[in-house]
Amino acid sequence: MADAPSGADVVNNGALLTHEDKIIAVGSAEEILMHPSLTNASMLDRIDCKNQLLLPGFIDCHTHLVYAGDRSREFEQRLEGVSYEEIARLGGGIRSTVTDTRHSAQEDLVRGAVSRAKRMCSEGVTTIEVKGGYGLTLECEQKMLRVARSLETVLPVSVHTTFLGAHAVPEEFSGRSDGYIDLVCSVMLPEIAKEGLADSVDAFCENIAFSEPQVRRVFEKAHALGLPVRLHADQLSNSQGARLAAEFSALSADHLEYTDEAGVRALKQAGTVAVLLPGAFYFLKEQQRPPVNLFRKHQVPMALATDCNPGSSPVESLLLILNMGCVLFGLTPREAVAGITVHAAKALGYSDRGVLASGKRADFSVFEVESLAQLCYPVGTREPSMVIQAGNLVSKNPKP
Repeated sequence: MADAPSGADVVNNGALLTHEDKIIAVGSAEEILMHPSLTNASMLDRIDCKNQLLLPGFIDCHTHLVYAGDRSREFEQRLEGVSYEEIARLGGGIRSTVTDTRHSAQEDLVRGAVSRAKRMCSEGVTTIEVKGGYGLTLECEQKMLRVARSLETVLPVSVHTTFLGAHAVPEEFSGRSDGYIDLVCSVMLPEIAKEGLADSVDAFCENIAFSEPQVRRVFEKAHALGLPVRLHADQLSNSQGARLAAEFSALSADHLEYTDEAGVRALKQAGTVAVLLPGAFYFLKEQQRPPVNLFRKHQVPMALATDCNPGSSPVESLLLILNMGCVLFGLTPREAVAGITVHAAKALGYSDRGVLASGKRADFSVFEVESLAQLCYPVGTREPSMVIQAGNLVSKNPKP
């Protein structure tokens, strides 16, 4: 196996040894062949990945994968000069998808989500985060999270579910956002936690969504229930979202286009990952990039994700996001790939994946390229020649 990265290192003529769903050893081919566990080498299943790149399984750490409906008309409106904020205030945006999702049967939501997730898995994705947030009632949020959980039963993928009840103010609570937050905190969150439907809790802190005091209430309740938090922060304005996320030791703060240096310092101190979402930046034609140089200066880990959703980032390709992260945000190929592996794992609170190392999950992909740059520079997709998830060969596309 050529160029097998282990953490931040690159091993030429490398090899990787697995047993069941775990990596036993990774290093040079010579070292692995001398490994003490190889007592009967003739019994080994060997796969020669000569002249290819072996990488940890990709992790899409921010998606809104479960939804119904289409928002192509809003796409036209934005091309005609109507802003994302204006569309939201006129009842479109998230509310539009909420209406369609509420009226959809669970089996229809499953069908759509499986179709999207299947395309992601074909590119080497082995772990996907999936949010609720298009139901905004207890019953519909439960439905969405159950759909997300069900993906693990039909696809070779690990799913991290996130409760995003504080995504938007539903129409029935128009003008009464505090009343809706009361419902989220007193009814929805406790019931979701009781049923074990969510691995984390998210919120949208922005002038078109929820204020800092309202998000604070949600986060306080989440912590009381033992759930870690994440935050849509500083996407459209500097709403001090990064600092709020850091205050609650959030797993991640996501978007961050308008975060200032004080917010970056707070993220560093809290150990919170900055999740960059170039798909939304591109699709909404935003002008202000996230402060990548400040993240570098303060050594804040940067993850990348698709933000797959019907309104602001209809993107299903994490490989395309690699290219966008480099071209739009100025990441190096090494930073970009780290953003969908080791840093994406940290953004979900996982320490058992994202790197090729002994004891980690045997999640990895093989690509017919010689360098990280060759993986990142094409605009489009480059399917892996092989995908292993939890130690099982789930996809193999032999070289022509």
